[in-house]
Amino acid sequence: METVDLLNVSVDNLSTLELLEKLDIDGGVVFTPNVDHLIKLQYDRDFYETYKKCDFRVCDSQILMYASKFLGTPIKEKISGSDLFPAFYKYHKNSEHIKIFLLGAAEGVARQAQIKINDKVNREIVVATHSPSFGFEKNEAECEKIINLINESGANVLAIGVGAPKQEKWLVKYRHQLTNIKIFLAIGATIDFEAGHKARAPKWMSEVGIEWAYRLLSEPRRLWKRYLIEGLPFFG
Repeated sequence: METVDLLNVSVDNLSTLELLEKLDIDGGVVFTPNVDHLIKLQYDRDFYETYKKCDFRVCDSQILMYASKFLGTPIKEKISGSDLFPAFYKYHKNSEHIKIFLLGAAEGVARQAQIKINDKVNREIVVATHSPSFGFEKNEAECEKIINLINESGANVLAIGVGAPKQEKWLVKYRHQLTNIKIFLAIGATIDFEAGHKARAPKWMSEVGIEWAYRLLSEPRRLWKRYLIEGLPFFG
C-alpha cells in the first residue's frame, strides 16, 4: 500500500472507495490525521505510539493535501471522519452483516444520530449507542461497562467520536477486549453532525482548507487553543 510521509506520520494514499474495500476484506482501525494530530504527535509520545498501532491512516486535511503535493507525493483524496462514516454506512446499507455501535457525543445525541442514520439506509444498521461521561477514559470501571455494552450489542463496527487523542488512545488500548468488533473508526465530531446537533462547514470551505475557521467561529471557547496556539508551529 502506497504511503506518503508527513513529518513523523506515514499516511496511506487511498481513495474512499479503496479504503472501504480494504475494510470490507480485512477490517482494522482507521485514524484520520490532520494538522492538529500532526502537532500533537510531535510532543505526545503516547499518542505517537498509539498511531503506530492503527491499520489505516488517511488524510483529513486539505492543508496536508497541499503539503503532499508540494513534496511531490500528492495524496489522492481528503478523507475526513465526517465524510468517511456516511460513506461507510451508505456503502453497507444492504450488507445485513454490518452492525454499528456509536460511542460518543452528549447524552441523547448519539441516539438521535442512530435514528437518522437508520432512516437514511432503511434498516437498523446502527444497533446501539452510548454517550460516555466526561473523563470516562480515566475510569476503568466505566470503561469496563462500555466494553460490555459493546460486546453485548451484536455490533461488529465501532464508531467512536470523543475527540483526539482520546478516541485513538481508547481504541488501541481496548481493541482486543472488543471481541466482536472488526472495524474501528475514530470519527471526531461526526456523531454530532449526523444527529444534526452541530452543522458542518460549507463544502467550499473544506475544499479550500479553511473548514477549521468555520469550526473555530462555531465553537470558539473549545477550539481557540487548538487552532490559534497549538496549530501555529506547523506553519512556522
